[in-house]
Amino acid sequence: MDPQWQRTFRDRMQGFGQRRRPSPGDIAISVKIRVTSGCFHREHSPCAYELIDSYLARSAAEFEFEEHESGPELLVYLAVASAGLTLAKSVIDLITAIIKARSEGVKKGDRPNDPLELIVRRIDHQSGFREQTVLRIGHNDPADPDIIGKQVAEALKRLLTAPKAEQTKPPATPKAVKRKK
Repeated sequence: MDPQWQRTFRDRMQGFGQRRRPSPGDIAISVKIRVTSGCFHREHSPCAYELIDSYLARSAAEFEFEEHESGPELLVYLAVASAGLTLAKSVIDLITAIIKARSEGVKKGDRPNDPLELIVRRIDHQSGFREQTVLRIGHNDPADPDIIGKQVAEALKRLLTAPKAEQTKPPATPKAVKRKK
């Protein structure tokens, strides 16, 4: 990993921690929705961001929304002590809404239309940067919030418990991209 990028990420996460005071036991994480190639930001995905902005205006979730050229990032706290290893339903709903907005945007002409990767990551003060790829999903694939929530919970468990060497292995076949019959 680029050391400069890692420093920028560490600074972003530390700033988040200073702006939003966690409860004891909470862990700051990043949820990145990244395009596999090209860009996923306002300039190239105006239709998707119109839907994302509309959803954000109605959202009551506790998070910070960061825009990047490669796709949006959510900075959130994971309440490990009280809620296990799952994100709040409102955050899973927001992730699902962003994935669906990307799909709708592509249908309306947003480009590029490359698949998205959902990644959870964090700064581990003992071993450094850690991340888990949750899933890869194409713009024609359905985005089921129950499946996404389950896969995020599994990735968070790996993120918080797995040795650093295992952090970058994506799941073999994401269940979220299977079509319902």
